[in-house]
Amino acid sequence: MTFPQPPREFRSSWKRGLLSCWLLLCGAAAAAQSASPADKLAPALQNLAARGSKSPAQTVRVSSAQPAALREWAARELPQARFRPLTPEVLEVSGLSAAQLPALAASPFLTFVDVARRPGREERLISFNDLSANRASVVHQQLPQLSGAGLTVSVKENAFDPADIDFKGRVLAAPSGAPVSPHATIMATIVAGAGNSGPTGKGVAWQARLTPASFASFLPDDGQALTQAGVSVQNHSYGSSAGIENWYGLEAREYDRHTRLFPGLLHVFSAGNSGTDTSPSGPYAAVPGFANLTGQFKMAKNVLSVGATDALGQVAARSSRGPAYDGRVKPELVAYGDGGTSEAAAMVSGIALLVQQAYRDGHGGALPTAALVKAALLNSADDAGRPEVDFATGFGRADALGAVQTIREGRFAAGSSSPGATQTFPLTVPAGMRQLKVTLVWPDAEAAANAPRALVNDLDLELVQPATGRRWRPWVLSSYPHADSLQLPARRRADHLNNVEQVTLALPDAGSYEVQVRGFDVPVGPQAFSLAYEWEATGLSWTRPQAGDDLRPEERNTLRWQWRGPAATGRLEYRPVGSTAWQLVEAAVNLADEQWAWTPPAAEQVAELRLSVGSSAWTSEKFTLTRRPLPQVGYACPEEVLLYWPRTTGATQYQLYRVGATHLEPLALTADTVLVIDRRQQPETYVAVAPILQGLEGSRSYTVGYNEQETSCYVKSFQPRQLVNDTAVFDLELGSTFRLQSATLERRSGAGFVPVQTVAPVTQLRLSLADRLPASGRYEYRVRLETTDGRQYYSQTEPIFQALAGDVLVFPNPVPSGQLLNIVTTESDGVELSIYDLRGRLLRRSTEASAIISLNPAGLPQGTYLVHVRTPRGQTTVRRIVVL
Repeated sequence: MTFPQPPREFRSSWKRGLLSCWLLLCGAAAAAQSASPADKLAPALQNLAARGSKSPAQTVRVSSAQPAALREWAARELPQARFRPLTPEVLEVSGLSAAQLPALAASPFLTFVDVARRPGREERLISFNDLSANRASVVHQQLPQLSGAGLTVSVKENAFDPADIDFKGRVLAAPSGAPVSPHATIMATIVAGAGNSGPTGKGVAWQARLTPASFASFLPDDGQALTQAGVSVQNHSYGSSAGIENWYGLEAREYDRHTRLFPGLLHVFSAGNSGTDTSPSGPYAAVPGFANLTGQFKMAKNVLSVGATDALGQVAARSSRGPAYDGRVKPELVAYGDGGTSEAAAMVSGIALLVQQAYRDGHGGALPTAALVKAALLNSADDAGRPEVDFATGFGRADALGAVQTIREGRFAAGSSSPGATQTFPLTVPAGMRQLKVTLVWPDAEAAANAPRALVNDLDLELVQPATGRRWRPWVLSSYPHADSLQLPARRRADHLNNVEQVTLALPDAGSYEVQVRGFDVPVGPQAFSLAYEWEATGLSWTRPQAGDDLRPEERNTLRWQWRGPAATGRLEYRPVGSTAWQLVEAAVNLADEQWAWTPPAAEQVAELRLSVGSSAWTSEKFTLTRRPLPQVGYACPEEVLLYWPRTTGATQYQLYRVGATHLEPLALTADTVLVIDRRQQPETYVAVAPILQGLEGSRSYTVGYNEQETSCYVKSFQPRQLVNDTAVFDLELGSTFRLQSATLERRSGAGFVPVQTVAPVTQLRLSLADRLPASGRYEYRVRLETTDGRQYYSQTEPIFQALAGDVLVFPNPVPSGQLLNIVTTESDGVELSIYDLRGRLLRRSTEASAIISLNPAGLPQGTYLVHVRTPRGQTTVRRIVVL
């Protein structure tokens, strides 16, 4: 049975209703009956099926609008098949051979046969992160209230470390016993790290809650459970272990459906790190370097896929390129990812949370739709790569501040489109603008699996100038499968492929414009959509440094700015605050590069930077040039802890922080470089310090966990210089001499420990303590430390041995079963050890390379034995031992 194609001109409400019913209820059955079995097999399964019986039994996943009918059909036709439901319309099928897959695909109750579950693949670790690259740090400085507070992000891959100090107090539902992944921990840190461990541990949405999710299945997680947990963004920094997958399969379809059912939940995917590879299937199989996203779930229309740029803002060579299997723009966005697209996706997930918070805080606690967040991100993106849109950078490089300002300034709109209907949104553009940009995004209905084109509802965007009647269409790329065509510049024309459309207009006239959205073809409607728009003025704004930023003297620092204007070179200068003279850094800086690598002079100070073009100049906010302090633990005694750190030139005070319930909190403000912490008042063991120069906070140290340091109560180390000697010599290293009056070496005797040497006063951190041993044997020593207020602290106990020339020590003797027997000699190499029973039979023999030999008597029955110790010089010593 076939169904005729309904005409596009249906306009009445009852006909639109019938049309929606036809597509949603009848379309699947129609497709199942009209498509050939081969058409219903995923591309990766078609070759497998062709190999027939040579391929082993398979597990696949199928989609069916009538799963009960499918099971009944299979019970008759393919009784070997075993079914397991995954979602209401997706089932896992096992027990069939590869040759039987076409027979399964022939079922009239089945719409598509997709590949089985594949293992996920983490897409590389981070080596460095820079929140200024996409202006997230500017949001932190200028809008500190935007931090992701009250929002929740899900990190789907392996489990991140829930005990990481940067997630303290903010992890929801951490799985018990799950193996921890460093990759997942780093992704979670980029999205929402608190910065408790140090400045590089701070993420984009640094106060958001986090919850892990497993990528054991590439299908979407339970949407109800995610929304009940408050999840509004889910980060997916992984690809399929199968590599490049170019078709619209069940995973892509389910993610598109998921977004339609849960419109406030945004899914952000890494594009992949296969940018130089060639797709093995689909229309782009013969085009190297294109269409190489790593997973068919990334073919979804309503998600956001993110490519990676390097520190210079250029697309990384390994970053996967588009188009999608049907020619759509992929990735839609790029962001900084030093180690690959995993980090770039995490960066964008964090930015999306800031956008959601900006909307929530201005709309009574309501969250925006994922389509609006996507529109704000894409519309505010900085053009990168080729002009306008392209298949490497999508719509550009993510700009956190621009996306947030889009929401805060109300430069967005929402509507709903019906077939043939046009909605109009007026705009008034100020004079002197460099560019006007408008972006349309709609959450399109899911297409049928393996559809040749994923777009279902087709909307058209146009910018109109009513006074002149001029019209501007969106930028569209050629999707013809040839490298030359895919690299052609975008052209203005109607877009009937993507559910994202963007119009830009350079040097717009001031005055009134209209944004028009028309329902060109809306078979499943009405279709909701979101708009975002902006206009840019010519000028420069600093990204790094911002007010209070800190740069490193004598180290390479990346300066960043945003330039909106024609090609130009600028003069870059700096000056210390208080000086009237500007010092030249570079006479000709290309402003379009929007960055410069600067190595500041050695002086620690407060400074400013300036970029000048002709008579125009842009001066940065004041920033500090300081070296990162390195706090040390002087001692960590039961009652108190001593911290100290090097002095910073020009610092008048030092701000100390402790890790509170979730984030760093001020602990103390001091003019000294030493702080004593009362552990009874301050049990928290993690602290950090930052210098204060002219009211600005300089570089904050990494956080010190004083319970995790080598220094206990004053003692960093206490070790014998040699374990076997005629004089006991110990090296003592102290963490501090603060309040320390004396250090005494003590030897254990029958009546307890007795003093053998005292050093007073203690003025050095390293001491050598000695005692002449009275006779052969084993001795134990410790150090007793006494403070000026009479408190006493002790080191650990350390053993030492004296064995006269030719002497051999054996202990314990008798030796209990299961305990080691220690044999001490004056030789350290080539000692031959033999064990005999009392009848003279040799039981064991070995050659040892140590003056202290540990012998395991396991296997020796209880009784008396003779141990022969023969030195390299031929001298033999015999000791009697008893094994209990």
